[in-house]
Amino acid sequence: MTPLIDDPSLATGLAVGRVLVKDESSRLGLPSFKALGASWAVHQLLVNGAGAAALPGPHGLPALRALAAARPGLVLVTATDGNHGRAVARMARLIGAAARVFVPAAVTAQAAAAIAAEGAEVVTVPCDYDEAVAAAARWARERPGAALLQDTSWPGYEQVPGWIAEGYATLFAELDEQLRGAGPPDLLVVPVGVGSLAQAAVAHYRGSRRTGTALLAVEPDTAACALASLQAGRPVTVPAGNTVMAGLNCGTVSALAWLYLAGGLDAAVAVTDQQAGQAVAELAAAGISAGPSGAASLAGARAAVTGPGSAERRAELKLGPAATVVLLCTEAAPPPC
Repeated sequence: MTPLIDDPSLATGLAVGRVLVKDESSRLGLPSFKALGASWAVHQLLVNGAGAAALPGPHGLPALRALAAARPGLVLVTATDGNHGRAVARMARLIGAAARVFVPAAVTAQAAAAIAAEGAEVVTVPCDYDEAVAAAARWARERPGAALLQDTSWPGYEQVPGWIAEGYATLFAELDEQLRGAGPPDLLVVPVGVGSLAQAAVAHYRGSRRTGTALLAVEPDTAACALASLQAGRPVTVPAGNTVMAGLNCGTVSALAWLYLAGGLDAAVAVTDQQAGQAVAELAAAGISAGPSGAASLAGARAAVTGPGSAERRAELKLGPAATVVLLCTEAAPPPC
């Protein structure tokens, strides 16, 4: 279980009762929450592919290695802006399979090296994230034994992204446990790339245990595909520009996630690189390691509930002075170069 950090100084800055930061800087040995989705998707891929009766449970790593060994030529394939690809590569190494990870040109050499250090073959393509996803999908279709483990969906490709979102649900189950006795948060702030984490948040807080928690999505202003889609009332693709929030630099919302986000989000906001950088520094001062994508939640909360027009937005979100706000800090700060 990752920490939930109570920071009174952040609460003062946002003029609320409590601000709690769900710190995903170290999850299953990796510096982001992405291992939750990748590990569950690999488990489901292998167990479902073998058939329910192929191997008695529970399906721990030894069982998964046996299932992977029974699939000659197995290669886990994905495209990534960084953390998802590293999580898939780690799972491939743990089960004894190969991995091939496509990265867009904007991914840093440091991030690509971290993926390669897991034993994956890293393929840099001279394009943006959406085109890298298309390249990974083409390669997987043409390679016998390849299994595409993508965290975004499109018509005809929904099962694996659904498993990944199911894996992310662990984060919200942990929040319930950590907030036991205090009740659900008044506001949850979630960074959005393709939207699968936000999908899991909507499924959790708008499902059978429906709560009054308001959900705020945050994106870079250079790749605000969810905000544009919400404004249009349908999924739209936006050109993804350069941003320090590399893990959120996605121009198209996952088709599966959109089904949840369209009616499940209360608000969405886009933030600048400067705002994300300020949030990184503020979280660091609080002792929390955060990369720009993870710190986007703080930047988004501040943009939404302080400054001009904030009174109306706070009223829409039902955010009073005693409110509890949870920020999902989804990644650690990158190590020094």
